[in-house]
Amino acid sequence: MARNTLQRQIILDALNAHANHPTADEIYSSIAETHPSISKATVYRNLTTSIQNGEILTAGVFDGAMRFDHRSDKHFHFLCETCNHLYDVPAFELPVIDGFKVNNTEVTFRGVCDKCQGK
Repeated sequence: MARNTLQRQIILDALNAHANHPTADEIYSSIAETHPSISKATVYRNLTTSIQNGEILTAGVFDGAMRFDHRSDKHFHFLCETCNHLYDVPAFELPVIDGFKVNNTEVTFRGVCDKCQGK
């Protein structure tokens, strides 16, 4: 296995372990102790490559940082404005826009999650 492939797999495994739409810095922090040879630049580069290859998606920019999503299936997001947790939401059919060909849709709902409503 080539070094870049092994590094990318380590990074993807860290992303999958988070399952909470982490930032690149959070992914780097989670692997830095056990894999000190992987630099922050390597994490960013491999995340970019994984996005280009369709292996992962971005969940958008929240609090000034790009969030990454290990799920590549069609789904939406809900951002809790109280705790800043980003949840996955099942996708539903959006209306057809006459005269346009839609290639991608990014939908983020914002509000207060069940946990924060109970506080």
